[in-house]
Amino acid sequence: MTPIIAFGEALVDMLSSRLGDDTQGPETFTPYAGGAPANVAVACARLGVPSRFLGMLGDDHFGDFLATELKAHGVDTAGVVRTREARTALAFVSRDAAGERTFDFYRPPAADLLYRLEHLPPGVFESPAILHLCSNSLTEEAIAETTLSLADMAAKSGSLVSVDANLRHNLWASGQAEIGPVMQLIDRANLVKLARDELDFLRGDHPAEDWLAERLSAGVRLILITDGPGSVDVRTVDSAFQVTPPRVTAVDTTAGGDAFIGGLLATLAKQDLSHQGSGNDWWHDAAMLRHAVDVACRCGAHAVTRPGAYEALPTTHELMELSTAN
Repeated sequence: MTPIIAFGEALVDMLSSRLGDDTQGPETFTPYAGGAPANVAVACARLGVPSRFLGMLGDDHFGDFLATELKAHGVDTAGVVRTREARTALAFVSRDAAGERTFDFYRPPAADLLYRLEHLPPGVFESPAILHLCSNSLTEEAIAETTLSLADMAAKSGSLVSVDANLRHNLWASGQAEIGPVMQLIDRANLVKLARDELDFLRGDHPAEDWLAERLSAGVRLILITDGPGSVDVRTVDSAFQVTPPRVTAVDTTAGGDAFIGGLLATLAKQDLSHQGSGNDWWHDAAMLRHAVDVACRCGAHAVTRPGAYEALPTTHELMELSTAN
């Protein structure tokens, strides 16, 4: 089984007690452990795949909370560094009546932005793994350099590089994601996940089919385009198909996309697909990919039915129950 390594931010989601336009009574916020790459690490661990998180937390109460939660869910935290130079990031999360959320981030400054290559544990890419990254660690020059270097190191080790665009425009200084560094990361990936609106933003005036074809020509092996509860478009060099997620009632969509990519990576990890360049052209196996995306869809559907992130991510048993129910 191929181990998962997720790098980037772990933060605390402060989930509002209000839904939609409800303004009755005082608004309270409940802390939940979160952060997109940390969510993916937990998602894989809960599905029985060896999972490691690399990142930096503040030496503060919220950093303690996140470190404890990661360990409790089976994630290897030996690569987590603590610092007094910045605090752990917070995100205040509001939800509409359908569970769709908006974020108010308290970042920067934040501890996760201070991680550098010298903080890497020795031998982290000694053997092939699946490295998962997202664009939230591109928002400042130094952390972007660390992120792109990690992608290059992983590729040289024969590891599979996974990228979820996961654009959060309000994390960028200009209030809008910079397409240049995001594309540098995407074109280093073997596997890319994009929401439909992220695809439209990144391609600009470029026709979608041409943009996708260029990514596949650049070396991306698998592209997944999600659209909330709608069908997932799956693209490889030689196949294109759709998978429809189960229909559920959403309560909180915070971890839906992370559960999706976690379910996908966990399924690939169990196929031991990390040994690239050795005749293991996994992206040509349409039946296996369809199964992996179906698992991913069921993971995402499960996650949106519960509040918060880590606890909403399904275990193997919960995934089986959802499959039976549908």
